[in-house]
Amino acid sequence: MIINLVAGGPANLIPDFHLYDESNVIWVGIDRGVFFLLGAGIKPSAAFGDFDSVSESELAEIEEAVSDLNKFKPEKDETDMELALNWALQQEPESIKVFGATGGRLDHLMANIQLLVKPLQDGSSIHIKIIDKNNILFIKGPGTYTVSMLDEFKYVSFLPVTPAVSGLTLENFKYPLNDCHIPMGSTLCISNELIRGHGTFSFSEGILLVVRSKD
Repeated sequence: MIINLVAGGPANLIPDFHLYDESNVIWVGIDRGVFFLLGAGIKPSAAFGDFDSVSESELAEIEEAVSDLNKFKPEKDETDMELALNWALQQEPESIKVFGATGGRLDHLMANIQLLVKPLQDGSSIHIKIIDKNNILFIKGPGTYTVSMLDEFKYVSFLPVTPAVSGLTLENFKYPLNDCHIPMGSTLCISNELIRGHGTFSFSEGILLVVRSKD
């Protein structure tokens, strides 16, 4: 099972949902993201939010379209995204993809990126990606990982989420590294590229944000 969460970020950054509409996917709308799904002809299995970004008539449409509607007061301790992500993690899916989480307010963007750390904090192996038209973001803890070349997203950047990442090694990259210490604030690992079909990255300490991008 894969859970795809769709938030209400700028529509111009949201990719074609049908590229990610696999047979084992559950679609979930978050606040105005419900309309993005309905507009694409996809009926979400559930919806989360305070729905303060929709009109009364739009909310009535959401209530009619979605049977599992989880509505919250605007004054709450978690964002709509966190509430939906917590629910998704409880379902123990194979993976979670998040759309509509970039663009717009920078505080929401930063919070959404930090939410990627949740599985690591809980000792879970569930993989979460944030996806928009120009980027794919995910987080990894210490270990060795393989990445495949993506023609559409040729740039690969590595950014520490913790104060530093230790022992970073990059193989089959245009700019290889060997056992490097990367402090937060360093731009050393921005805009790298794979030189073969597959590459590996590994590190021994810290948490790393991986960004696959295109111009």
